Amino acid sequence: MTDTVLDRLLRYVVIDTQSDPASSAQPSTEKQKDLGRLLEEELLALGLKDAHLDEHGNVYATIPANVDKPVPVICFCSHMDTAPDFTGTNVKPQIVKNYQGGDIQLTGDPSRIIRVADHPELNNQIGNDIVTTDGTTLLGADDKAGVAEIMTAAQTILADPSIKHGTIRILFTTDEEIGRGADKVDLKKLGAQFGYTLDGSTVGEIENETFSADGVVIEISGVAMHPGFAKDRMENAIKVAAAIIDRLPKDIAPETTEGRQGFVHPVEVTGAMDSAKLTFIIRDFTEDGLKDKETLLREIADAVMKDYPRSSMTFTVKQQYRNMKVVLDRHPEVVDNLMEAVRRAGLTPKASSIRGGTDGSRLSFMGLPCPNIYTGGHAYHSPLEWVSVQDMEVSVRTIIELVKVWEERA
Repeated sequence: MTDTVLDRLLRYVVIDTQSDPASSAQPSTEKQKDLGRLLEEELLALGLKDAHLDEHGNVYATIPANVDKPVPVICFCSHMDTAPDFTGTNVKPQIVKNYQGGDIQLTGDPSRIIRVADHPELNNQIGNDIVTTDGTTLLGADDKAGVAEIMTAAQTILADPSIKHGTIRILFTTDEEIGRGADKVDLKKLGAQFGYTLDGSTVGEIENETFSADGVVIEISGVAMHPGFAKDRMENAIKVAAAIIDRLPKDIAPETTEGRQGFVHPVEVTGAMDSAKLTFIIRDFTEDGLKDKETLLREIADAVMKDYPRSSMTFTVKQQYRNMKVVLDRHPEVVDNLMEAVRRAGLTPKASSIRGGTDGSRLSFMGLPCPNIYTGGHAYHSPLEWVSVQDMEVSVRTIIELVKVWEERA
């Protein structure tokens, strides 16, 4: 097999693997296994005899060590599902070869344009080949670029015995986009000491920190009444919910924050006169910041409820994930080795924070310290998604250099 990273990407993105947050199954959609079965076949064809797809749709495989000395077992992980935000059905990838600058108009929907003003990273892509969609679907480079890069690196490592390495585990997960990517991962079977997700963006950027995240659900029981006889009696649960949202500070919303600023974000409102439900996500890089925002939301809700004395409210907090930097700081060699690999791949490494989450967050707290490596993809979760072929090749080189660094420093 001599497939390039582009060959693999084009093969993978046309397989619809969109996950479904409304489903309680794992994987949430059976179609994710379509890609899993293909990857299992390709891994077996590369000679990885233990490659297999499990009942939850996760794919496992092992590249055996080619040295005798003990080297920590490391894992490379990417997710197979695509986001529910925009359709991933009938993807038609387009290639802009030898990009010479300027906006990119998408052929399937000419109203969709990848503008340099909105995507300044395009200024660093002159002469490169850019993969986009036709504008009617997302591309799925999140995270099939990562899958393609891991597969291509595996092919290269297996074909070149001069690349010295310890045991390498490969893991492809389902349902990352709906927050369940690590739910059914068997870390004992995986048997790795450290891991790396390939799920980042701009080349050179290493993500060693994520938001900490909680969900909050506020359920309101109002007082329903025929509107003709409602004076001084009705307490409309819809209005209670609206009052809570109206009192949220505008400076702690996603649309007004950046960098290391957290936020309180209502994501769903349902209701009728007698009852209403508000669903929030709370994000911050520190535990104290997270708790402060939850306390503020609770105080707002309690204050609103005082205006509706015959109504009642429940306020439920559910932990979602935590900042992986807490774990990674206990194992500095994981990021240090990655920094060296990035330098060897010809880039200047830059540690950055994710204003979101990744499988690496959950895996880190499950016992697999796991920072995030760039894939070269941009504008994820949208029909304007794009990825540079040359940047994908850099990601492949980074994986190869990383396994060499681990072997040398063991």
